[in-house]
Amino acid sequence: MPRALARLLAGVAVSTVVLAAQARKPAPPPPPRSATFSVVEAGIPAIRAELASGRLTSRQLVTLYLTRIATYEDRLNAIITVNPHALEEADARDRERAAGRIRGPLHGIPIALKDNIHTTDIRTTGGALAFRDLIPPYDATLTTNLREGGAIIIAKTVLTELAHWTAGAPTPMVANYTGVAGFAYNPYDPRMDPRPDTFDGRPVLATGGSSSGAGTAASFWAANVGSDTGGSIISPSNSNMLVGIRPTIGRISRHGVIPITADHDTAGPMARTVTDAAILMGVLEGASPDVHDAATRTCTPPANRDYTAFLDAGALKGARIGIPRAFYYDPITAPGESQPRGGLSADQAKVMADAVALLKAEGAVVVDPADVPSIVSTDPASNFLLFDYCQGAEHKKGGDAHCTVNFKYGMKRDFNAWLKSLGAAAPVASLTELREWNLAHAKAGSMRFGQSRLDISDEMDVERDRERNEADVRKDNLLSRTQGIDAVLAAHKLDAILTPGGSGANLASRAGYPIIVVPFGLVANAPTPPLPQGFAARPAPFGVAFVGGSCAEPRLIALSYAFEQASKRRVPPPDMP
Repeated sequence: MPRALARLLAGVAVSTVVLAAQARKPAPPPPPRSATFSVVEAGIPAIRAELASGRLTSRQLVTLYLTRIATYEDRLNAIITVNPHALEEADARDRERAAGRIRGPLHGIPIALKDNIHTTDIRTTGGALAFRDLIPPYDATLTTNLREGGAIIIAKTVLTELAHWTAGAPTPMVANYTGVAGFAYNPYDPRMDPRPDTFDGRPVLATGGSSSGAGTAASFWAANVGSDTGGSIISPSNSNMLVGIRPTIGRISRHGVIPITADHDTAGPMARTVTDAAILMGVLEGASPDVHDAATRTCTPPANRDYTAFLDAGALKGARIGIPRAFYYDPITAPGESQPRGGLSADQAKVMADAVALLKAEGAVVVDPADVPSIVSTDPASNFLLFDYCQGAEHKKGGDAHCTVNFKYGMKRDFNAWLKSLGAAAPVASLTELREWNLAHAKAGSMRFGQSRLDISDEMDVERDRERNEADVRKDNLLSRTQGIDAVLAAHKLDAILTPGGSGANLASRAGYPIIVVPFGLVANAPTPPLPQGFAARPAPFGVAFVGGSCAEPRLIALSYAFEQASKRRVPPPDMP
């Protein structure tokens, strides 16, 4: 039995889970499973068809996924906890199906959750040692929606600890590292970085943001749910050749998701296809506003919460797509600076040239260039590139004049409120107590990269700094929305802008607007400093992203689906048949 899997199950191997579940409640003899069915790259519609026909049961499906986890998890470390009751839940979904009760679009289908999303039957750690045994007293609203839609929560995935808000400069935490589980690896090259200065166990191929997509890419489950504050759905989806949807803030309730800042946090689907992401999106969104999250009143759900109605292979014909050349494609020097920012490598530029050519071939009207006004502004006070979020030790009080304090302010305001909502289950009562706990348990690995982001957050005063935070939020909205996405869409009458890889995630997340990334190519993995001579690095996935205005998910899903169907560039990870 693989060592990593035994650890993930807290000493209970997958085979033991299977046998124990069988011993507790003997299942009726299942119908013969289709000899040709494989979960590898299996889409949700294909799985539903197998389940509906009786050729496959949910128990058999879960067993296939657990077997795949047992085979490959040691290579990826994509999981913090496997649900030990997954087979029991599969049996329950099978009994409901036999009785003619289908809960929803995901009935009996395994879905994984980022481990900052509450589940009352599986621990929710946030990747932090202080929370390694936390069983929340309530489910996240999106967890409830998934269960009501028939989904089986099969596992909780590795994330960057506390959604990457533990350590910034001077020793930034590496993406997909947690004190609870260590490093996760990218299935497209699941090896350690061999360079001497970074030979600490980190992956040689970046996994992207804090929502690990490794397990979905490797077909450990049908799809997963990530969370995103500044790019943590789009970046890992891009890095793991997945479709990722960061929705408009409020489309999906944040209640029961460990926060950074409510002004930018959201959850969203990560899947192998636009179809699967659209199905999951509809289940995650509530039918009506959530009383626990006022932002859920922002957008009106589509009829029956059915985003598959927008899967139109011809949607690119006549669509107006903007190409924001400045920064996203070509380097640009911000006012007052001497060094350019942004731009693409030669490999990336070739991928994006192919993407633009495909858009034209499919009948889209490509507006090129369609630069974002706040990106090209010559006024330093109105330039988006010069107003990033405060994120490291250098941005403590006194050093935060030229960055938005919202992330560090929100972490103090919203994290403390979240801890209070846990009641007696909370292992610490405040952000201050968490920092003290980490200091006291440093030998156990609670502070491998320090906690500079927690430090600069805890120095904020929720009352005295409220006015500064509100002013920064207004400026953020001005630069990312009014003079940003809204401005470029309106100026050129665009349906969307097309950004390379995960580069558009920051602008979209700061605006709270939707962005969808779609797999499209592979580029050289050529980090700086370079990899040792003789180390054959495998290529890195690289996608394209459609960015739109508030509540534009239906249109973006249509465009993304049409692009996906015209290109079909996703390939599964090598060596994981």
